[in-house]
Amino acid sequence: DSTQVAVKVPAPIGTFSVEDQQWLDEVADTMLPTTAKSPGAKAAATGPFMALMVTDTYTPDDQQIFRDGMTKLEEACKAKHGAGFMAATPEQRTALLTELDKEQFEFQKTRKDQPQHYFRMMKELALLGFFTSEIGYTKAMRYKETPGQYEPCLPYTKGETSWASHA
Repeated sequence: DSTQVAVKVPAPIGTFSVEDQQWLDEVADTMLPTTAKSPGAKAAATGPFMALMVTDTYTPDDQQIFRDGMTKLEEACKAKHGAGFMAATPEQRTALLTELDKEQFEFQKTRKDQPQHYFRMMKELALLGFFTSEIGYTKAMRYKETPGQYEPCLPYTKGETSWASHA
């Protein structure tokens, strides 16, 4: 029947299992949750995007840092909250990621030639995956298809979402 829609079946990506991708979706969704104006990172399938980017674009050393970081984040959640990330409450998840964000920020100040902090990698991929997705471009930001007319000065009201340049 030509009216059927293809259903995307989850599959492993590189060394990332479907469960790993779901875990990454939850991490990304904690950073970029659903709001009244926009679906969150999980709706944009940010977890599979992160897994694909690590698999296809990271060096073997950086892939290992990222994978080890997943374990460190999970262990930190268990130590701090007595539960793994998937079982933690939204408040516990947010508190942990806020703490890790502060840690990576301080690490970046002094790292010189050391590899990046794993949480920085996760955060960068979550933001990239979400804001380059169709949901990020059309729901979280305003989107106007190019080509359009050149308007160098557009009116802006404080609190409006950013403009997306292209999808």
